[in-house]
Amino acid sequence: MTAPLHVLAVDDEAPALDDLARLLRSFSEIAEVTTLPSGPGAIRLLAERRFDAVFLDVRMPGLDGLELAAVLRRFEAPPALVFVSAYEDAAVHAFDLKALDYLVKPVSRSRLADAIGRVLEVVGARAEDGANVVPVSTARGVTRIVPRSSILYLEAQGDYVRIVSDDGRFLLRGRISDLERRWSQFGFLRVHRGYIANLHRAVEVRPRRGGTAALVFPGGVEIPVARRKVARLKRELVA
Repeated sequence: MTAPLHVLAVDDEAPALDDLARLLRSFSEIAEVTTLPSGPGAIRLLAERRFDAVFLDVRMPGLDGLELAAVLRRFEAPPALVFVSAYEDAAVHAFDLKALDYLVKPVSRSRLADAIGRVLEVVGARAEDGANVVPVSTARGVTRIVPRSSILYLEAQGDYVRIVSDDGRFLLRGRISDLERRWSQFGFLRVHRGYIANLHRAVEVRPRRGGTAALVFPGGVEIPVARRKVARLKRELVA
């Protein structure tokens, strides 16, 4: 489920801006609405903090909504854009700038609900994409993006965690206990004090003496399984 949205509304006409902000705040899907009366002010704020979406007027002095949208498209992670205007003549240009919707004033609650729904779909898709990749550090200090599905297991290394994947071995700063909690939703299980396994990649549980076991991955790679974890591991793999 997508978290409630943080929205910026931009319009140089105060009454229209107040009406839009009040209507946006009436939706439970909206966590926060920040308002600004100008394009330049919006750019400064957006450079400082992240918003899920920007609802902006087209015709504004100084920097109009279309010009602002063109600037935002160059951001590394631009917010979703929804135009709100008293005029329909800029709709084609707005959609060329990847706007999700174009609302004509006065904005009805049903049309605003449609626009919010589109924003939620885009924000949710971005979050899902982000959940499927992990930024890691290479030996040369370069940050690399590793698909989570390519990871076989994690190994504790003090204040770091070693990630072993199809593409190699990488270091991720953090404690393995933190990753145990955060990554469980992705099919990762802590099978030993020093190891977390990607159960989606495991192919076999091999019994060992003393009630312990080894978890085997493609290519014959193994990690140890603590005795007290063997029963749960087998249940998880069967489920």
